[in-house]
Amino acid sequence: MEPVFRTLEFAVPAVVAMSGSRVSYEGLEHIPERGGAVVAINHTSYIDWIPAAMATYQRRRRLRFMIKEEMTHVPVVRWIIKQSGTIPVDRTAGAGAYAVAVERLRAGEIVGVYPEATISRSFELKEFKTGAVRMALEADVPILPMIVWGAHRRWTKDHPRKLGRARIPITVKIGEPLWPTGRVDDDNAKLREVMTAMLYEVQEAYDHPRGAFWVPRRLGGSAPTPEEAAALDQAELAERARKRALREARSR
Repeated sequence: MEPVFRTLEFAVPAVVAMSGSRVSYEGLEHIPERGGAVVAINHTSYIDWIPAAMATYQRRRRLRFMIKEEMTHVPVVRWIIKQSGTIPVDRTAGAGAYAVAVERLRAGEIVGVYPEATISRSFELKEFKTGAVRMALEADVPILPMIVWGAHRRWTKDHPRKLGRARIPITVKIGEPLWPTGRVDDDNAKLREVMTAMLYEVQEAYDHPRGAFWVPRRLGGSAPTPEEAAALDQAELAERARKRALREARSR
């Protein structure tokens, strides 16, 4: 029954509705009623997991996310992670989380993965890691490509949060299942190709006012280009490394 997860299934949609956002879905029929699947989701927001989970719940399925291990350092979040079956990932040693995910998939669960690993500042797709494809191959389950668009207007990198009431529509589009062929690099490229086409379709259909920070440069917005976003990512990583080295030096 999982009472915590059940509570979240009632509470989260209610909170989203109270915020003024309306979530629209396309392709829900592609989510299997039973059996395992890897859901590959684009990553533009700190909260895009919410509409992704709401989409699977429309089919009475529960989405088990893989989440960075650092989140377990927050006591309340650690408790929710444990109670909801979320899979923490230590990015310096991810083999354990990978094995857990494959086990869950084989047991018939749906596991949510962000192939880009980190938020895209350009709101275009970054390069994909191969974990989603390798998991699906090992567990012999399909990959469901999923696009979430609109959540980044509420909370993304480099911009203030906007979590209060605002009429911000959110779109979730699920593509047809992709079965891995065993050629990991080819399958990964195919997944990215399919998700790119889906992303473009969703973006074109969604309002995209010229100059808006949340609109890709390709559509006339002021978001960084992919090249500019990559430079920002590198600067962020360098700053994290600097702070980590400073903390370690102080602790000696």
